[in-house]
Amino acid sequence: MTIKRLQTNDRMSQCVIHNDTVYLAGQVALSAPGQSVENQTKAILSQIDELLKTAGTDKSKALSATIWLCSMDDFAEMNAVWDSWASGGNAPTRACVESPQLASPDFTVEIGIIAAL
Repeated sequence: MTIKRLQTNDRMSQCVIHNDTVYLAGQVALSAPGQSVENQTKAILSQIDELLKTAGTDKSKALSATIWLCSMDDFAEMNAVWDSWASGGNAPTRACVESPQLASPDFTVEIGIIAAL
């Protein structure tokens, strides 16, 4: 059994590959802290695309997504960006939940993805 870890430190890995499955850590908008939900979602999905590419896969092989929003009032704004990203009939299963606080008050969206290789 081989486990490959990418962008790792003592606390966590941004990506773990086991067998033919890629697990991404929850991603926050590192390039857009404090910005709108739209901008944060765009930044996060771009980060996810890059991590999946580094792992040797892409969003068309996404199996599952978990989305955390600080407020469900932002659901439509996040979905507008998500819907254009998850197009092409390859949308993963998905859960979206409200979390009153993420790791920093600058982040209002977090997205985790599991994908196939």
